[in-house]
Amino acid sequence: MNWVKGVFAALLFSTIAGCVTVEPSAPVVINGAAGYREKLALPPGCSITIAVIDLDTPGAIIAQKTFNVARAPVPFKFILPADTISPKINYGVVALIEYQHKVIFQTYDKYPVVNNGKNTVEVMMKAVPIESLK
Repeated sequence: MNWVKGVFAALLFSTIAGCVTVEPSAPVVINGAAGYREKLALPPGCSITIAVIDLDTPGAIIAQKTFNVARAPVPFKFILPADTISPKINYGVVALIEYQHKVIFQTYDKYPVVNNGKNTVEVMMKAVPIESLK
């Protein structure tokens, strides 16, 4: 009877030894700051929207944050699950600042991240022309 227990124990341990623990992939972290060069103070009540987008697909937002802002530059951080990131997509970061539901600053340039080896980016916004605010 002891030999049966020994065989059973050996089978049990060999089964357990064959199990592999799969560690989840580390998340993709994108850090940065969004600011503007103009020497202007923001009026009270502004909000900023910062988004990670697919640079090749208009309107494709991967992640987005909107919050109240009093001054720039504004630090930001996105933590994205690794399984949601594709090596085939050109990711970028864009930002805009709104005052009374009108965009007063926004990005006009592309700020690529992730698949270009950069996960930290400084995003520069430019003032929206006054005539477009009317």
